[in-house]
Amino acid sequence: MRLEVPRYATLSQSDSLNYSFSGTGVNVGSALSHFGHASHMITVLPSNPLGEASIAYLRRLGLNTDYIARGGKYVGSYFLEHGFGARPSRVTYTDRWGSSFNTAQFDYAAFASIAKEVDALHLCGITLAMNDNVRAAMKELAAKVKNTGGTVIFDCNYRPSLWGEDGYKLARPLYEELLQLADIAFMNERDALHVLGMATNEQDRAAQLEELIPQVAEKYKLSAIAGTHRTINEDHTHTLRGYLYKEGQFYYSSALTFAVYDRVGAGDAYASGIIHGELAGLEPAHVVEFAAYAAMLAHTIAGDTPQATEQEVLNAMQNSTRDVSR
Repeated sequence: MRLEVPRYATLSQSDSLNYSFSGTGVNVGSALSHFGHASHMITVLPSNPLGEASIAYLRRLGLNTDYIARGGKYVGSYFLEHGFGARPSRVTYTDRWGSSFNTAQFDYAAFASIAKEVDALHLCGITLAMNDNVRAAMKELAAKVKNTGGTVIFDCNYRPSLWGEDGYKLARPLYEELLQLADIAFMNERDALHVLGMATNEQDRAAQLEELIPQVAEKYKLSAIAGTHRTINEDHTHTLRGYLYKEGQFYYSSALTFAVYDRVGAGDAYASGIIHGELAGLEPAHVVEFAAYAAMLAHTIAGDTPQATEQEVLNAMQNSTRDVSR
């Protein structure tokens, strides 16, 4: 649950919060539903009005809730303070450890049934930072999907505040286990350096990326790896460039510069664009450009969850949405 301080106030200044429901899985699944895919959430929510509100919100986003179990009392949440100028935005996590999801006893028999029905499974490092029970469930479900011929997608999404002291050391073997099960991964050279412990003599980020990502793809037998590089400019606009590494070749998007209304969730929009293109079998050069524009559009709306349809992304790529659409 996202608890957002209105406008640009800090928590200590404000006496009100706006709430919504989000998360990487929610954002990616909802975005894919806007692109025409049938998207399901696999999670556990409490059997109380908060759980009911969560499910109603997910359905509004286009997500199927048939795979959601009920139990426990709490939903993990975070507080969002929007940055302005030199002050960055700030996220403070809370209630994760006592949440219905984190304390659940997962039904592995249900996993076997789910694995037979899905074409692709998306998992991320934010979930991996929960506990050993959750991690075991992630690996079990990923293995079952892979064994039935489905595509396993893993987004590294390393969050230092969730892993604590010696986080990289704790995370490394867990990330390696998921990458060994994955077909598609989202990461950049910093993940390769810090999470996976790889080494390079290159100092430039782009050179590091081009040296390390092919090594990751070969080591873990990944069919595709994608990610972004972002620059924050002096006028507070952002410049974003996406990459896709596939079949031994790098593909790059245009470098897009834009104003930012709400940054949270933009990486998930980019991931959804890549996943959409991969599942649809589109050309890599088109896929990475589409994903970058999907990410750009996600910066222009309030809330974590991308809202653009496939046609709206294609319109943005053609620069046909600069004026009022009538």
